[in-house]
Amino acid sequence: MRCQYLVCLLLAGLAYGQAVPPATPPTAGGKAGPGVSAEPAKTPEIKVGPDDPVITLKGFCADATQQGDACKTVITRAQFEKLAEAVQPGMPQAMRRNLASNYARALKMSAEAEKRGLDKGPTFDEKMAMARISILSQELNSALREDANKVTDADIEDYYKKNLSSYEQAAFARIFVPRAKQIPPAAVTPKAGAKEGTDTAAKTAANQPPTAAQQKAAEEAMTKVAENLRARAVKGEDPDKLEKEAYAAAGLTGNAPSTKMEKVRGITLPVNHRAVMDLKPGEVSEVISDTGGHYIYRLDSKETLSLESMKVEIRGTISSQRYRDSMQGFQGDAELNDTYFGPTRNPAMPMPPRGAKPARPGEDSD
Repeated sequence: MRCQYLVCLLLAGLAYGQAVPPATPPTAGGKAGPGVSAEPAKTPEIKVGPDDPVITLKGFCADATQQGDACKTVITRAQFEKLAEAVQPGMPQAMRRNLASNYARALKMSAEAEKRGLDKGPTFDEKMAMARISILSQELNSALREDANKVTDADIEDYYKKNLSSYEQAAFARIFVPRAKQIPPAAVTPKAGAKEGTDTAAKTAANQPPTAAQQKAAEEAMTKVAENLRARAVKGEDPDKLEKEAYAAAGLTGNAPSTKMEKVRGITLPVNHRAVMDLKPGEVSEVISDTGGHYIYRLDSKETLSLESMKVEIRGTISSQRYRDSMQGFQGDAELNDTYFGPTRNPAMPMPPRGAKPARPGEDSD
């Protein structure tokens, strides 16, 4: 019995690893591929009763005295569906055949393992204890998610009222000004008497990156351009025209993108840009500068999204926050012995070479 308990745990991994084969795509012209009906596949009606057998293991039975056809193990539809639901709630029908095959094989193997006394080995009880801990933690995780999902309409309405500004939606004209002016390469001046194409020193000088002073001057030039364009935007000049001028001033030959931004919410903007949601229609923001460049916003219109249209989003937000809060008490409070486990690995640190063995405590690595 204990072995069958572990079988169920192992089957979870087996079932999750099974991939549903993709449907044959239609051929050119919209016709179905060879052997595939043009009509969409319909889920067949299940005509197997709850007490009907769905898995029969012939020659495998718990009673060793039974022989021949009498020795068999039968698993009914109700028993199998209970197992499938425990392994993966709502398991697709296409995965259940794989689960049934794996389960049948694992049942036979677990019985043979018990005959060999493998359930009495020194590691078995430790594995079973770990399996129990793992399953209990998964059950708690599911319970916490279920609790977090219990969001009422009153909860949603209260959250909406307290965070009303989060549900404002605006339309902007945003002028982008490149951060720095393009710096043309230095002119190549060949030495007197040098043949065309042979002055290597001059070419090398021309390919050198701009100096710090040149870069600073290029950035300061565009900062002035941004301030000038902002003043003109306040006077009502066309944002698209101003952005084209910004690109020209920066020495960029490509077409400037449209300045129109529709259906913008504060949460979709960079953090240091979100204050533009407080503008009034027709107002122009100050120049907002970051590593990407300079930005000038003009608010064209603003509306507050209705509670009804935001219900699904708010329900998800409340549920996620409640779940994170409930998990907070189980995280981050374990102290690990760095002498034994080694220091915490920084994500930026390279992984040890494949096959390399970590040094034991007290040993120096080569």
